[in-house]
Amino acid sequence: MPPSPADIAHQRREHAAERQREIQRETDALDQILHRREDPHAAPAAAMQTGMRSQPIPPFPPQHLLKPGIESQMRPRPAFMAPDYKGSEKLRDKVALITGGDSGIGRAVAVLYAREGADVAIVYLNEHEDAEETKRYVEAEGRLCMLIPGDVKDPGFCYGAVQRTLDGYGKLDILVNNAAFQEHAARLEDLTEEHFDETVKTNLYGYFHMAKAALPHLKAGAAIINTGSETGFHGSASLLDYAATKGAIHAFTKSLAANVLERGIRVNAIAPGPVWTPLCPADQAAEVVSHFGEASDMKRPAQPEEISPAYVFLAAPVCASYITGVVLPVMGGR
Repeated sequence: MPPSPADIAHQRREHAAERQREIQRETDALDQILHRREDPHAAPAAAMQTGMRSQPIPPFPPQHLLKPGIESQMRPRPAFMAPDYKGSEKLRDKVALITGGDSGIGRAVAVLYAREGADVAIVYLNEHEDAEETKRYVEAEGRLCMLIPGDVKDPGFCYGAVQRTLDGYGKLDILVNNAAFQEHAARLEDLTEEHFDETVKTNLYGYFHMAKAALPHLKAGAAIINTGSETGFHGSASLLDYAATKGAIHAFTKSLAANVLERGIRVNAIAPGPVWTPLCPADQAAEVVSHFGEASDMKRPAQPEEISPAYVFLAAPVCASYITGVVLPVMGGR
């Protein structure tokens, strides 16, 4: 008996995750050879706390997660609930599709979108435990949450994810492109073609496929929000491929904004600095993760709940109806 479509989709997701873990294993082996790590004895400057409550500061417990990274395994757990954020129906009865919505920034955005009155569809690779947890928090806000596992590198999956959202909710108002692959490389010579290909096809092609699938169904007043990065502005010595895709995402955002403005659709991006999400401990060595974020002006990483309100701002017509083609830096400093 030939495999069913569900079996084929499951195999594709697992193959994509295993491909990412293989790239991670190769990098981990090189790190052991090169002994590349930050000085664990360096005394960090005092971290800045400028919000309603104090956020975790480095050093964190050393930790290294298998890709794609499970948020429940992180210590401390990322803060995403934004308990001081009060919803005011800015997104009442809208429908949002969020890639990489199972954890990290995507989870925090899903929760606030629900708090603002939106139903949510979440695209993720194979982190089912994280996705189910996010769904519970979205539903606790009184809104619906649909889970759509799959690989955004596959254009057929992207079209299918949009169609499932339309079938479930009847419309689509907001697309948040947020899924990403990140794995460092010490030298350009260590950056294999397979590694480079995985980064570009996930981070850039994935955004392209999702936007192309969504656009025919977006009406005037809709919004597309892409997740860029500070590395897209400044580059990164050890994230050559990742930084290149983020710079391209910034340019893609501005170009697409000009392309679809006549349809009444706004396109913007947010460029975070270091954020405490599974992306980091599923990339860097445990000793490096322990000091994650110390190089920022605030001497600590952001928590996802400190980034997510910016996604509400750019999605809500009441806030950002005159904003398009912008890359909004949320970097904890310059």
